[in-house]
Amino acid sequence: MKKKGGRKILGFMVKEEKEENRGSVEFQVFSFTNKIRRLASHLELHKKDFSSERGLRILLVKRRRLLAYLAKKNRVRYKKLISQLNIREQ
Repeated sequence: MKKKGGRKILGFMVKEEKEENRGSVEFQVFSFTNKIRRLASHLELHKKDFSSERGLRILLVKRRRLLAYLAKKNRVRYKKLISQLNIREQ
């Protein structure tokens, strides 16, 4: 992982981010994963923040739907993405 502007960014996403390819499934999953990790760390400190917990659940469902779509359409890209983001067991 590389650090850029105080955030950790994966090498494969830096290129796509520069190309403004924000509509790709990979970029959307990457974006949701960053938001999920940020909210999870927030909820570790603020255990009673139920509105943020609800937002986290919504993001998890959106990411799960996108990953299911990608797994159905292109299994190779799906496997590559989950291994790079380290979000599922192989």
